[in-house]
Amino acid sequence: MAAITTDLTQRRERTELILKKVNTLAPLPKILQEVLQLLNDVNTSPHSLAKAISKDQSVVLKILTIANSPFYGLTKRVSSIEFAIMILGYDEIRNIVSALSLMESMKNKSDQYLDQKKFWMHSYLTATIAKKLAMDMGLEKHAEAFISGLLHDLGISVIHRFMHSDFVSIHELVNNGMNYSEAEMQVIGISHGEVGESLLKYWNIPELITEIVKNHHQPYLAQTSPTLTAVVHLADYMTQMLKIGELHLDTNLELDNHIFSTLHVKDLAELAHFIEGYREPLKAQLESLKYLV
Repeated sequence: MAAITTDLTQRRERTELILKKVNTLAPLPKILQEVLQLLNDVNTSPHSLAKAISKDQSVVLKILTIANSPFYGLTKRVSSIEFAIMILGYDEIRNIVSALSLMESMKNKSDQYLDQKKFWMHSYLTATIAKKLAMDMGLEKHAEAFISGLLHDLGISVIHRFMHSDFVSIHELVNNGMNYSEAEMQVIGISHGEVGESLLKYWNIPELITEIVKNHHQPYLAQTSPTLTAVVHLADYMTQMLKIGELHLDTNLELDNHIFSTLHVKDLAELAHFIEGYREPLKAQLESLKYLV
């Protein structure tokens, strides 16, 4: 037992050293630097902010697509980035631009181990489900639910890009029947949630979002907001159960039963009925997101 513990510690320490290097290899994108600088100035106008964001048309397209998606909850059609800023507000724009920049910085080429289009589609879909769930439950921080859902699997992308040989080893263990979380611990001694947490802390992403990303597979461990963490966990699980935008890396995703009490759900049968009610709206949501990737 002592030898196993020592081996796990060594794997974890090795991974943490790699992550320190990753942080230096992933500096803040220029567009985000400029946007954040403007957002920190109380005199910044929506026009000035829109002009800065418009320097990257891919970010503009993503923001408008997100704002107009069926699950995002806006009642008016958003046709310009300036109008999006006015409707969403500076804080939400900051979070969206930060998340999109992070995702783009960690993006790698698709290969036989990870299809980037399917990966990011899963991320976007989980984000919009999480926001819709939070809104339906009357939670105030539904914008944070969206961002956390968008970034929940960021660690997978980091491992794929910067620890590729380890990612291949994890993939092979999963193909041989091992649970994805167990495979991660065996190979790198750390979960992809913790990998994502490391990068998010380096980028000064709000603690609430960082904690949700870290604990999205074990929401009962969350201290700051166990309810929002449970919402993101459920959104992730829903993509698997409904087979809409699911991530095939972890087809054996286990539902954390603690969410029954957290989300006031009686049992699995009631939850299954609840989830089924989202099937048709999710199909429409998936169609609206196809231009994001």
